[in-house]
Amino acid sequence: MVCESGRKVTWRSASAALVVALVIPLAACQTGPMGEVAPIEAAQGSEENIASLSAVIARNQNDPEAYNTRGSAYGRGGRYKEALQDFDKAIQLNPSYYQAYANRALIHRFLGDQAAALRDYNRAIQINANYDTAYIGRGNLYRKAGKVREAFDDFQRAIQLDTTDPRAYHNRGLIYQSQGQHAFAIEDFSTAISLAPDSPEPYNGRGLSYVALNDDDNAFADFNMAIKLNDRAAESWANQALILERRGDKARAAKSYARAAQLDPQYKPATEGLNRTRGA
Repeated sequence: MVCESGRKVTWRSASAALVVALVIPLAACQTGPMGEVAPIEAAQGSEENIASLSAVIARNQNDPEAYNTRGSAYGRGGRYKEALQDFDKAIQLNPSYYQAYANRALIHRFLGDQAAALRDYNRAIQINANYDTAYIGRGNLYRKAGKVREAFDDFQRAIQLDTTDPRAYHNRGLIYQSQGQHAFAIEDFSTAISLAPDSPEPYNGRGLSYVALNDDDNAFADFNMAIKLNDRAAESWANQALILERRGDKARAAKSYARAAQLDPQYKPATEGLNRTRGA
């Protein structure tokens, strides 16, 4: 498989792909919100905005775009059943509304119906083969299902379409990272950062690849930036602690691991790191 810049992906065995995970006691392929959804404005899911959109629908009950817009607002507000109803209505009014199919697919994913999500992503792509959002969504679906080749192809296609969505680069970077191709991963994470400089996830991803290349200084800078952008993510604190531990500063490492464990008591890299460094 060759990507747009001519680089060839070497598909390694599963055991080889785990080498990084064994060396780095962290979830190197873990991704945060960036891997799932595009950046959104919280206000779009507010009751006030939904009420305004409902008023628009009341004035024109046969407008598929109005239902799609309100469905998106419902989804952002966590009201998934109402979102599904609106996307269903939008598609009923316009069976070729590929954006509504992709939006409904994401809601199906959140509700755990992966088969329905795949059908909707496939339908969106069938209607518009150049719709980057659908490729990114389907790629995430494949990646979560362990279908790495298919996921890579979808992220690759979105990038070939000149997407400006950082998720395509972030997720392709995760795949490169899982294959031990850290130079390519760093390049993709860097592009994701340039497109979404306020998102901590690609900083964590790039930092882990720097760790794998023994570039602790750049890794530490990335983990610190991730914490600056969001100081309530256990992964970022545990990643920072890892560098401190590697530098022999176990007292400071223990404090960062403790903060990570406080934020997420079930996060094993944090609890295991704390056990290694506490009292050292």
